[in-house]
Amino acid sequence: MDSQETPWPADLDRITVTGIEAIGHHGVLPEERRDGQRFVVDLMLALDTRPAAWSDDLSRTVDYASLTQRVHDAVASEPVNLIETLAERVAGLVLDVEPVRWVRVTVHKPEAPISVTFTDVAVTIERSRT
Repeated sequence: MDSQETPWPADLDRITVTGIEAIGHHGVLPEERRDGQRFVVDLMLALDTRPAAWSDDLSRTVDYASLTQRVHDAVASEPVNLIETLAERVAGLVLDVEPVRWVRVTVHKPEAPISVTFTDVAVTIERSRT
């Protein structure tokens, strides 16, 4: 995650989960669909954590064990052509979780079929509840 200024209100806090790995069959090339490859997802969530902190109650915040499993499963599910589409899928499922109000999703495709030496290809999107 970078240190960019975030667009959420000052009264929201953040939870960050990085390095969620899953094998997916995403891509436009037949071999990507056939063989699959590793994808890595980073999340930054904006929410008010005070109710959970005051009550010490997991149900009043994000259960990140459950959320990371859902993200993993979303990456491992139905193939799409673009990591942009995959990032939208992940953002949508994160925003369905109460009390998340905003999310930044980065999808990394470190084994993309690129003919030159590279470290990573990634797409980052930011979405919020309307």
